[in-house]
Amino acid sequence: MQRHEGMDGTNPHWLRSPGNLVPKMRNALTAICAVFAVALSAMPFGAFADDLAQQIAEYRQKLAVYKEARAAYEQLADPYWTVVETKRKRRIAKQRSGDQPTASDYVLEQPPLYTGPPKPINPESPRAEGEYVPVAADFLEQAQAHFGFTPDQPSSDDAYRRAYARAALAAGLTPEQCVKVYAFESGGNGGYAVQAGLEYDRPGARAITTALGYNQLLTTNSIELLAEAGDKILAALRAKASNASGTRQAKLEDKIVTLKRMIAFSRSVPDRWSAHARLARTSKGLAIHALILDVDVGPLLQVHKLLTSVTYAKRKGYSAPLTAAELEMMNLTGDGNGFDMVTMSDVLRRKVPTSNFFQQGGYERNPVAIRNNTVAKLLAATDAKMESEAQLPGARALAAAFAEAQ
Repeated sequence: MQRHEGMDGTNPHWLRSPGNLVPKMRNALTAICAVFAVALSAMPFGAFADDLAQQIAEYRQKLAVYKEARAAYEQLADPYWTVVETKRKRRIAKQRSGDQPTASDYVLEQPPLYTGPPKPINPESPRAEGEYVPVAADFLEQAQAHFGFTPDQPSSDDAYRRAYARAALAAGLTPEQCVKVYAFESGGNGGYAVQAGLEYDRPGARAITTALGYNQLLTTNSIELLAEAGDKILAALRAKASNASGTRQAKLEDKIVTLKRMIAFSRSVPDRWSAHARLARTSKGLAIHALILDVDVGPLLQVHKLLTSVTYAKRKGYSAPLTAAELEMMNLTGDGNGFDMVTMSDVLRRKVPTSNFFQQGGYERNPVAIRNNTVAKLLAATDAKMESEAQLPGARALAAAFAEAQ
């Protein structure tokens, strides 16, 4: 589970134009390279080679220890995760036939955890701090380059909040669902352009994923939503255009034309997450993510992300309103896994480990699911975090926007 601590929504760090940002990045990289080159030229080659040889020797020793520890762990972990996958398939088959899973359909033991040394860094190909993650400036640049599109960014976060509240209420979502999910995803104080890793405007801050906006949509989410709900979003824009006039109407009509092109691109591959993820890694995919920043389309995309889970539950015959924490579980683990948790009895929730709803790699990277290692604990921890962060200024402002829109 990703957690992102909040920041003030008016941070211009994400909203500066790409034309200003890109040259600054290039200049900074040039300066860094120049300094590095001077440092290398001042170092005797023999000393550098000896130092590297020592680092390589130490690396190989650490790597041997790591491989041995990891191999011992995998001997325990592989059988466990194989059973988890087998039982997950059994539950899916039961759900398709209308049967409710029972305790025997889950692994009730906690998974083994790797406690050995971390994988060492190869000094001959050292990892950087992390691959560069595109930011708002990149989304804006690519949107203009590929679609001639510049999003209509709101005059303030309040304007975006009002648009989001109107769209959510029209879709049948509740204020509590939306405010708590926003609080959880954006830290309770994030602006409409908040991105994971850039919640605070501080030196050295870096984006850690493309997760953007109130509900922290990834680039792949934006593409998948256009592919699956594009027609509904177009219909909403057409309704806005029919009620507008003059310049506003003309801008909406242009936006509809652009959105059609974006939808066609999103539908150029099979409707599968993996296929959409491949598109998301292209420059055109980055361009589509700029829609989150648009005051007309961004709220609709984020509303439809939540609405897909609500619709899924209703389609499965679950008529009770989803709590915000239950909705977040469907967002976190996928609709099928999340629905499994939602419909589970309280007795089972207290028994069933959270590992049943993850792949091994995802679980191992998720300290929250490991720490709150049963369904009941994870739901309770999520709800507690939501309650706490819903008291922060951004969440209160969003709640006020819902109250105004009702």
